[in-house]
Amino acid sequence: MGIVVENVSKQFGSFQAVQDVSLEIETGALVALLGPSGSGKSTLLRLIAGLETPDAGKIFLTGRDATHQSVQERNIGFVFQHYALFKHMTVRKNIAFGLEIRKTPKSKTKARVDELLELVQLKGLGDRYPSQLSGGQRQRVALARALAVEPQVLLLDEPFGALDAKVRKDLRVWLRRLHDEVHVTTVFVTHDQEEAMEVSDKIVVMNKGQVEQIGTPAEIYDHPATAFVMSFVGPVNVLPSTSRMFEASGLEPTHPDVFLRPHDLLVETSPNGATVPAKVKRVTHLGWEIQIELAMEDGQVVNVHLDRDRFKALNLEPGQRVYIKPKDAKSFPLHYSI
Repeated sequence: MGIVVENVSKQFGSFQAVQDVSLEIETGALVALLGPSGSGKSTLLRLIAGLETPDAGKIFLTGRDATHQSVQERNIGFVFQHYALFKHMTVRKNIAFGLEIRKTPKSKTKARVDELLELVQLKGLGDRYPSQLSGGQRQRVALARALAVEPQVLLLDEPFGALDAKVRKDLRVWLRRLHDEVHVTTVFVTHDQEEAMEVSDKIVVMNKGQVEQIGTPAEIYDHPATAFVMSFVGPVNVLPSTSRMFEASGLEPTHPDVFLRPHDLLVETSPNGATVPAKVKRVTHLGWEIQIELAMEDGQVVNVHLDRDRFKALNLEPGQRVYIKPKDAKSFPLHYSI
């Protein structure tokens, strides 16, 4: 295993940041720690890095007990959200910094920097300064600097959080390709569910200092283990289990709330069996799909996602009466909450 976390807890004053967390990350995997602000994901990353010491539990890196090792002893690369590049150094000097600290021979340092400049698609920009680069380029320099010392583990703390949406999307694709080339065990923190789904092999969903679920992006989305995971990962409608729409659905709720993905609602323009009436409130074009906001007779509002062909066939307009029923809805044990 690349990383093993055993029953780790960390408290800051009266705040329990991480509570009895255990997980295993395979060597060479790319794993996302996903959760809202205050869920413990950044604290867990800092514990793995050695920037914080756990109050309880153990951390193993590549089979070694690293719980009380210093940052330097752990052979970890760390990339922060705001790059943390040296402004007075060129791109080349920034990337070489860790190698020079380790007194790596100049010829080997130059060769490694040249290799990384090509790997992160910055060949020819080595003599520029950070201020002469775009935000996306600076973040690639930060990643190259972290990779220069050939770390066994690469940790990224919301690496694309400071970038605009288009650059972030481009860098996600780039990071996935980069990882497939270097195969360094990588953990990155994000609160962006789309980012986690697009980039990672596995996702660790955290909430209130604990792990809610660990799984592949498909497992997390299609088979959420808790109400929190269902509500946090992907769009969802949350309706009371007493809603008329569920009376004929066959679902036996175990929770006061029932969870329904927007694409798991069937929409018709005429009554059909167990359908219930609703009225179109708003139509929003989201590119490849259309979001329809519907108001049911009991006052509940739900969102439905339709592909463009289905939307065109229904020819829906605001104010139009439609009939809906759930294709797939989920309920969770009562002790799970959002």
